[in-house]
Amino acid sequence: MATRLTGSDVTAVFITADAQALDADGISEAAAVGNNAALTIEGALASGGSVTNVGGRIVTILSAGNDAAKSFTVVGTDVSGAALTESITGANAGTATGSSYFRTITSITAVGDPAGNVSAGINTAVADVIFAGRSRLQGINVVCSGTAGNLDFLNTSTSGSSLFKLGCVASATATRDITIPDNGLVFSDGVFINYTTATFTSLTAFHA
Repeated sequence: MATRLTGSDVTAVFITADAQALDADGISEAAAVGNNAALTIEGALASGGSVTNVGGRIVTILSAGNDAAKSFTVVGTDVSGAALTESITGANAGTATGSSYFRTITSITAVGDPAGNVSAGINTAVADVIFAGRSRLQGINVVCSGTAGNLDFLNTSTSGSSLFKLGCVASATATRDITIPDNGLVFSDGVFINYTTATFTSLTAFHA
């Protein structure tokens, strides 16, 4: 989740990392789903019939039967708060994984008649937004965590082109302070980040 701090033409954006682990039924626990019916959003991550994530998360659908000819429509919002809908093709007695990052999930509906119990959750991939417009990334401060990993800085969207990667070591007391030279790195259509859950604690990005 991003917080913006301003005081000049350079803006500081503070992001708290999403530390929620993979949860295969955190959105909806395993249950029979009727033809063209909605899953009940009542898993451990849900509150009041919807899910709100710290960062954007990818939805997974676990089918007990053969749902390869079925699909599931996920509705919610993206990392910037815009409406987002994704159709995920089901799996044959396994897990189907989406590709869109949802900040919130308000409904998941089967298209067709699932063959067995269905559950829905999230995997370990996370995304967030620093600024959803043209910007120059000028500096980064990252507080690492107990798990090593990389932060991928993307242009345009959470599935855009990678322009910069920053590694974090496995230490909860380590920090990374990066100053980017020559007025910063240009992101023509927005600064977005992708990472694996719990690979850092917090991040402050400076952009103009």
